[in-house]
Amino acid sequence: MSKPLKLIKANVSNPKLWIVVGIGVVGVVIMAETRRRRRRSKAAGIKDFGAFVERFEILPFPQPPPPAARLSLAGLTFAIKDIFDLKDHVTGFGNRDWERAHKPAGKTAVAVTAMLKNGAACVGKTVMDELAFGITGENMHYGTPTNPQMPSCIPGGSSSGSAVAVAVEIVDFALGTDTIGGVRIPASFCGIIGYRPSHGAVSTIGVIPNSQSLDTVGWFARDPSVLHRVGHVLLQLNSVEPRRARRLIFADDLFQFSKVPTQKTLYVVSKAIENLSGYQLPKHMNFGQYIVSNVPSLKGFREPSTNLQNGTSTLKALSSVMISLQRYEFKTNHEEWVKSVKPKLGPDVSDRVLAAINTSHENMKILYRVRTEMRAALQNLLKEDGILVIPTVADSPLKLNTKRGLSAEFHDRAFALSSIASMSGCCQVTIPIGKHNDCPISVSFITFHGADKFLLDTVLDIYPSLQAQACIASNSVPLPDTNGNMDASELLKEKGNAAFKGRQWNKAVNYYTEAIKLNETNATFYCNRAAAYLELGCFQQAEEDCSKAILHDKKNVKAYLRRGTARESLLRYKEAAKDFKHALVLEPQNKVASLAEKRLRKLMS
Repeated sequence: MSKPLKLIKANVSNPKLWIVVGIGVVGVVIMAETRRRRRRSKAAGIKDFGAFVERFEILPFPQPPPPAARLSLAGLTFAIKDIFDLKDHVTGFGNRDWERAHKPAGKTAVAVTAMLKNGAACVGKTVMDELAFGITGENMHYGTPTNPQMPSCIPGGSSSGSAVAVAVEIVDFALGTDTIGGVRIPASFCGIIGYRPSHGAVSTIGVIPNSQSLDTVGWFARDPSVLHRVGHVLLQLNSVEPRRARRLIFADDLFQFSKVPTQKTLYVVSKAIENLSGYQLPKHMNFGQYIVSNVPSLKGFREPSTNLQNGTSTLKALSSVMISLQRYEFKTNHEEWVKSVKPKLGPDVSDRVLAAINTSHENMKILYRVRTEMRAALQNLLKEDGILVIPTVADSPLKLNTKRGLSAEFHDRAFALSSIASMSGCCQVTIPIGKHNDCPISVSFITFHGADKFLLDTVLDIYPSLQAQACIASNSVPLPDTNGNMDASELLKEKGNAAFKGRQWNKAVNYYTEAIKLNETNATFYCNRAAAYLELGCFQQAEEDCSKAILHDKKNVKAYLRRGTARESLLRYKEAAKDFKHALVLEPQNKVASLAEKRLRKLMS
C-alpha cells in the first residue's frame, strides 16, 4: 500500500483531512473546467474568424399554420452588427466604455424583428469599428475579424464582423450599417455581396446613430437569391413589378482610380450583358465632369491650390463634404457622452472623434444643399432605367496595423468612390467578380433613390453571367504588341504632336498608339501619349505609359513629371511625391517639380 493511502486510512475519521482532500479535488475540477472553457473559447475564436462579440441563438417567430405560406426567410441564419438593439442585451457600439455605460436594451431593433418575424434565426452580435467611425474593420477592444480571403489584411469596416461571418459561411446573411462605406467596403474586401439601400428606405429605429443623414441599414450575403429575399423583407417590396429595360453607364474616369485592369472589370460587365435580354448597349462617361456641371455647391469646397483635374478635384471635394456632415451629426449625437466618459479609443478612431467634437457649426446649410443637388444630379442621369457602374474600392485592403500616415491615401481614394451613394442617398450593391493578384475584386451598381427593387432584381438577373465572365477573364492572357518600321513611327509621332497642339486629344492618342506599335522601345512615344491621356483624364493609362517611358529612358524628366501628375490625380500622394522628387534630382531648377513636391508634402502632413 502506498504511503499516501496508508496516511488516509490511518486518519479516516479525521474531518480536517477530508476538508483538505475535498478542496484539492474541487481545485483540480475547477482548473480542468477553466482549461476546457479556454480551449473551447480559443477553438470558437478560430472557427468564428474573430467575427463575433457575442454568440447566442434567438429562434424565429413560429411559422403560421396552413394554409399560410412558408415564411420567406425560414431556415436561414443571420448575425447582427453590435449597433442594433436586442432586448435584454447591451448594445456595445464597438467600444467597452460604451458597453459599460449603457443598460440592456428594452426593445429589439425594427430591422432585426423583421428578420425574426419572417423565419430567420439570429445567432450572435458581430465586431465593428468603434462607434461606427472607420472603414478598416480594426477594433482594439474586441479584436479585428480575420479576412478569410487575405488573413494578413484588414477585413474592411465598419461592419467587419458581419462581412466575415457571411464570408466564412457561419451565417446565411448578416445585417450591418453603411454610413460612408460600412457595408460596401468590407463586402468588396471579403469577396461577398453587400447592399446599401436607398437612404431612409429601411427603418433605423433601434440602431445607434452615427450620422442620420448618411446612415443606412445594409446587409451581406453570398447568394444573390438570399440578398433578394432579405431585401424584400426589409424594404417591404411588392413581389411583382413590370420588367424594365436596363441602361448601364460606365464611369470610365472612376475606373482610373483602380489598379485592376479593365479587362477584369468593365470588360466582364460588358460581356455579361451581351446575351441577356433587356439590356441596352453600355454607355461611357466622365462622371467627375458630370458632377462639376451638376452640383454647383461643390465649387466652394475644391482646393484652390491643386494640380488635380476638375473631375478628380470635385470627387475629392464631395468626399470632404461627406466627412464634414458625418462629423457634425456625430457631434450632435454623442458630444456629451464623449466629454463626460472620455472613452478609451483606438488611435485612428480617437483622431476622428476628436475632429468631430471640435468641428464648428458654420456653413451647415451648404452641406445639406450639396446632398440635395447630388440626389437631383443622379436622378437626372439615371432616370427610370439607368445603372451607374463604378469600382467599389480603389485599392487592395491595407495590411493589418498599417501606420496612420500610410493609410491617408487609402482613405481619400476610398471616400472619393463611397461618397457618391452616401451623399446622393442612392442605393448601391457591391458584387464580387473574381480576383486580381490574389485579392478579391468587385464592381458596384448604383441606381436612383427609391429604385431598390429594380437594383435587387438586376443583381439576381445578372449575377450568374457575371461570375461566368469573371472566370473567363481570370484565365485570359493579353496579346503582345508587334514591332514595325522605325521611319513610319516617327512620321506618326509628328502627326500625333500636331493633333496634340490642335487640342485633338483622342486623335493624338491614336497616332501615338500606331507609332508605338511600330516601335515599342521609344520612350518619347509613350511619354507623348501620356500627355494626351492626362488631357483626357485617363490617369491610369498615363501612369502606365510614363512607367514604360522610364523603363526605356531613366532620365526622362517629362515622364516623371507626367507620372507624378497622374498619380496625384489618382490621390496616390506618396508615389506622386517620389516622382516629383526624382524629377528634381535630374533637374534641380525645375519649378513644376518643386511646387508639386511642396504641395504634396503639405497634403500628406
